[in-house]
Amino acid sequence: MRQSGRIFAFHLLNDLSGSPKVLSQLLRGWVKDGHDVQLYTSLHQNGFLTGIEGVNYYNGWYRFKSNPWLRLIYFSLSQIILVFSMFSHIKKTDLIYVNTVLPFGAALLGKIKGCRIIYHIHESTVNPAILKWFLFSVVKHTASDIINVSKYVQESHGIANKANHLVYNSIDKSFVDKVLPKAPAENPQNVLMVCSLKTYKGLFEFLKLAVENEKYSFCLVLNASQREIDSFFEGYIIPKNLIIHHSQTNLHPFFRWADVILNLSRMDGWVETFGLTIVEGMAYGIPAIVPPVGGILEVIEDGISGFAVDARDPQKLNEKLHELLDNQLIYRNHSASAKERLKIFEEEHMINKINEVMNIDSSSKYQSEKNIQVLVS
Repeated sequence: MRQSGRIFAFHLLNDLSGSPKVLSQLLRGWVKDGHDVQLYTSLHQNGFLTGIEGVNYYNGWYRFKSNPWLRLIYFSLSQIILVFSMFSHIKKTDLIYVNTVLPFGAALLGKIKGCRIIYHIHESTVNPAILKWFLFSVVKHTASDIINVSKYVQESHGIANKANHLVYNSIDKSFVDKVLPKAPAENPQNVLMVCSLKTYKGLFEFLKLAVENEKYSFCLVLNASQREIDSFFEGYIIPKNLIIHHSQTNLHPFFRWADVILNLSRMDGWVETFGLTIVEGMAYGIPAIVPPVGGILEVIEDGISGFAVDARDPQKLNEKLHELLDNQLIYRNHSASAKERLKIFEEEHMINKINEVMNIDSSSKYQSEKNIQVLVS
């Protein structure tokens, strides 16, 4: 029996990071399929969840604070506000879709109302440890189904009493449609990294790599404002071969420029559960260097479409970067493999698999059923 109520999606902070981008793909797909789609999030004018046609918005309250204790207080308050402000809006027939483990208030409210609750888990690292224990305990006691973005995520939380589903994040179809023409690199030398403004993302390892490789050009795109970037790097000397950019809504020019894309997240501070920017780089045939742990190892094939290297090992990091950029044959083979692997991460496949979990129909399935009927008749 198909789900007939509204789809009520919840996300904490609407910004330019990976989890809201994936949710935006799902929201557009659900609207296209004719579903009644509601979204509760703390709106940001430049976020991926902003202005999606056909979605009914509820503006949630949340303020990010750099002080960890103040941030915890604000986060807890945001979920209390969520429960009280949305209590009269949620009905038993609604399907509650919780994007990431953070909007726990939505899961508790859905449980109270007797709704079916789908968790889409993107993360395995939550600090402090007591908060991680609490958030995943809520998942354990409220979720009807859990969608995991990688095998690593599922193994990390180990919640076995719920139906677990593996659905890899996908590249946005509109992104693929806008891929810019790019000639094969005859002399690859451009190195790109796209990430958030966090030390554990390997920012200083990237800076050191640029200093040690003057013959290459480096570009760092950060999910932060220029003021935040200036404050973060105050007192540091930025080498001439490194350009740092603030948040960007259009990454195509950067991917077209790049020959290699890096993810240097430090294993002792953050474990990547997927790696959407690495997948986007594949659309341009860009080989990647990524950490040797986590779900990101399910994105690339080590030694085929990229390399897995611990960012804390500068010798090996330099070695693999040189291996890609200084050897034409190795580079071409890795580039071709990256483009081929992109097929695993197609948007339609992701949306259809998630719709199956949610027990709702999708337009692509309608079309498939229609085609089958035509063939039979």
